[in-house]
Amino acid sequence: MRTSEQWTSKLGFILASAGAAIGLGAIWKFPNVVATSGGGAFFLVFILFTCGIGLPLLLAEFSIGRSTGKEAVSAYKEIAPNSKWHWIGYLGMATCTLLLSFYSVVGGWIVLYFLRAISGQLIHTGDEYGAVFQMTTSDPLWSVGSQALFMLLTVLVVARGVKGGIEKASRIMMPGLFILFVVLIIRSLTLPGMGEGLAYFLKPDFSRLSGEAILYALGQSFFSLSVGGSCMVTYSSYVNQNEQIGRPALSVVGLNLMTSLMAGLAIFPALFALGMKPVDGPGLLFITLPAMFEKLPYGPIFITIFLILFLFATLTSAFSLLEIVVAAFSKGDAAKRKLYCWICGIIIFLLGIPSALSFGMDELSFGGKTAFEWADFAVSNVMLPIGVILISIFVGYRFPRKRLEKEWNAIAPKWKKGLALYIFLLRYILPVIVLMVFLNGMNWLPF
Repeated sequence: MRTSEQWTSKLGFILASAGAAIGLGAIWKFPNVVATSGGGAFFLVFILFTCGIGLPLLLAEFSIGRSTGKEAVSAYKEIAPNSKWHWIGYLGMATCTLLLSFYSVVGGWIVLYFLRAISGQLIHTGDEYGAVFQMTTSDPLWSVGSQALFMLLTVLVVARGVKGGIEKASRIMMPGLFILFVVLIIRSLTLPGMGEGLAYFLKPDFSRLSGEAILYALGQSFFSLSVGGSCMVTYSSYVNQNEQIGRPALSVVGLNLMTSLMAGLAIFPALFALGMKPVDGPGLLFITLPAMFEKLPYGPIFITIFLILFLFATLTSAFSLLEIVVAAFSKGDAAKRKLYCWICGIIIFLLGIPSALSFGMDELSFGGKTAFEWADFAVSNVMLPIGVILISIFVGYRFPRKRLEKEWNAIAPKWKKGLALYIFLLRYILPVIVLMVFLNGMNWLPF
């Protein structure tokens, strides 16, 4: 039985899926990796990998969900009954639970900074942005309280269901995200001296395209599309079976690539124009950018815009992470959805408390990493790569051929001969490539 939940339109599905894929990494980490790893040369390699590796994996998850109309665990059970393959769904649930537990910590910081920005307490602190960030992350009350607020926002939206919650929010947040980006890009590109930053970000330099950079591009080609955790299996289960999923998949890929490009165009020209050094990670959002915007006319307005943009990207990803867990328990029962939303939300919040406290309590550090860093390592370096490998093998070997042909017709009806190549890619090429990314993440490669 297919779930009663459905997207109201193809656009709603695209925006929600793009929201799931577009997260913090696409905005605060990826642009700086592009700039330091060959600029336009790296971006070209990343585009090729995303289309050749990330897109096929995204289509694999879309095929599983659309074919069955069921959430992740039930979908694997239906396609391969009397087997253990449904544990891919459980792995996805565990991955998304752990990911949201520490992702919500960063989301909480953004909520807190946004509240400070609109109250006028963020701008005009001079060189004290580092101290403000340290106070935010190390103070247990601020860190845990803001995490709880972020989880509350996430639960309130997901509890309203696919149509009235996730899709409705995505229809507002995703267009808003791109509009805000355009505003920031226009401001950044009209600053005197912005050309140096633009060249730093996009000028092709193949000499800086190292083996490590290429492996990073490989990993990001599927991580950036939110595959591996079966989120897209759940989201595509809400698609009407009469809808084609090829164009939505291409749209998600295109929007994700566009976001990474727009983030760089908004950040680097302004940084160089103001004589500031580029960084990535939390330091970019919480220290460097506030200091940069303070130097601009109407700085408080622009930092508020950027924080809203980050908040939208973080929330839309959080919706998908919570949805896969809630959907697996509620199984399309609207009456149960709200209850499980609150139960799962509270559990994830409690699991995230060690990550929230790890920046102010040395006792929560072990093996050279904080609780936050261990959770990030487990998800990014272990659980997601394993999930991708298993999904690739599952669709390549266990998905009934006739059923897969039907799904392929919904993906590329004019290219029927491409199915054989697609299966070959899933069976023999993608698992090996992802295995290399996994071994590199574990530092097990001999080079």
